[in-house]
Amino acid sequence: MQNTVSLSQYVRKRNGVALGASHSMRNMLSRSFGAGSFPVFWHYWNPIWGYYLSRYIMKPLGLLLPSWQAVIFTFLVSGALHDLAVSLVKWKVVIFFTPWFFLMGIAVVLSKYFSISYRSYPWFVRAAINILFIGSTLLATCFVEGKYA
Repeated sequence: MQNTVSLSQYVRKRNGVALGASHSMRNMLSRSFGAGSFPVFWHYWNPIWGYYLSRYIMKPLGLLLPSWQAVIFTFLVSGALHDLAVSLVKWKVVIFFTPWFFLMGIAVVLSKYFSISYRSYPWFVRAAINILFIGSTLLATCFVEGKYA
């Protein structure tokens, strides 16, 4: 019995089309922004990145920690990797994505804990709510970082 899913299988399940298919990006954007909750948004967002985060970060951490902590640490790792990439491009230390992704991880955990669902609303309302989650955590990060002080 196979217990691991391949990247191709994972992407097909998330996007509804094969890896590299012509409508892959459209499907990802439609499914993620149209998700009926913030945790489900992340279920569909960037399935290639999500596959590796799930396989190498979330699942191993889930063996050691409660799932809510594994989620937050997975978001922290993702943010740190984004910061590392930007730091390498800019040749200076950048720490922005780590706190932002931490806040989004908290939003995911709290959304799940409080069973926040908006799946009964039309697609554009769901998209607006998901954008509001992303935007509000971005603004909070900017304020904490002193970008709007």
